[in-house]
Amino acid sequence: MDYTNLMNQVRAHTRRCTELLQDERIVICIGDRLSLSLCIPCLDRDGQLVGAATGEREALQLIASRPASLLVATDELEEGSGDSLVSLVKQRWPTLRTLLIIRNPDRREAVRRAIEAGCDGLCLESRLGYGTVPQALSSVAGGGIYIDRSLASEFLHHHPAPPPPPAARLSERERDVLQLAAAGHPNPAIAAALFISLETVKSHMRAILRKLEARDRTHAVVQGLRLGLVDWPEAG
Repeated sequence: MDYTNLMNQVRAHTRRCTELLQDERIVICIGDRLSLSLCIPCLDRDGQLVGAATGEREALQLIASRPASLLVATDELEEGSGDSLVSLVKQRWPTLRTLLIIRNPDRREAVRRAIEAGCDGLCLESRLGYGTVPQALSSVAGGGIYIDRSLASEFLHHHPAPPPPPAARLSERERDVLQLAAAGHPNPAIAAALFISLETVKSHMRAILRKLEARDRTHAVVQGLRLGLVDWPEAG
């Protein structure tokens, strides 16, 4: 692919990512050493990057020894896999935000495992340069979720909805909250959009999790999309 016409766009996206990550402590785990080497200077403008690795074991050791707020990883690693790394991270550090970049779009099981592990953001590598990473980082760093539309569509196509839980009927306001969550908005942005308090948003989200029998926010969004309770967010 000729990337020449995208160069200025990529530069703008890189600047935007730097702004979004200025208050984060980041660990990156990328299986390709060239890509990792190129990412380090982009993510470490003001010392935000606290560790970098090419394998699952090393990334876990870094996170254990150096407190982090965000993990950015690829699905393919030199040792282990990105979806396994996300799963282990969420088990040990459930509040650590995670963004997984899928290099192989046919890895349906990796996508399924990442979503079920509670991954906060899923991007497709083939769409990098078109603004998906700033969108994902804005959502994930702000407490929301991001699932690349093409990845989620593929996942739902191959993993159709199970029978809805007995209490799956959501109120109109709960559907509004879940729709905004599906679009990647964190709770404060949902509160502002719906002109309700942050505590009310949290109360609605707790009810949504209970009614959909969802483990977490990401699982609730996937359940909502599967069950047709919310529409696909518009592509940004």
